[in-house]
Amino acid sequence: MNNATDHVALQLARDCAKELYRRDSASQHLGIELVSSAPGESLVKMVVQEHMVQGHKTCHGGYLFALADSAFAFAANTYNKPTVGLGCSIDYVTPAFENDVLQAKCVEKSRGGRTGNYDVEIHNQNDQLIAVFHGKSYQVKGEILPKGEL
Repeated sequence: MNNATDHVALQLARDCAKELYRRDSASQHLGIELVSSAPGESLVKMVVQEHMVQGHKTCHGGYLFALADSAFAFAANTYNKPTVGLGCSIDYVTPAFENDVLQAKCVEKSRGGRTGNYDVEIHNQNDQLIAVFHGKSYQVKGEILPKGEL
């Protein structure tokens, strides 16, 4: 790729992620913010709030999964081809606590045909690894941005 092609791909990735985030009431409701995106990549963040803490006074795993899943969704949809999760798994490494600022970075590992594989790492504000997530994607029909908006 050359610089012009790279720039076009980067802008498409950003526009697709921005549009998907605009439509994503769930991520917005959870306080998940889209920080950045690039082809096959995304970075999101979330502050662990009081209502996200379970009985052991750590962040409920469902919120960690949702954060990672959002990063996965934004990364997998950076090519203007609607893509959904086919399967996901998560491993919890270290607990997160109330007021922790969590960042989830998703990186595409493979993409071909209609499927892709993506890895997400969640870190806290001290760069401590909190969880690792793997998602497999499946491309469906349609577009995220109509051709007239490209």
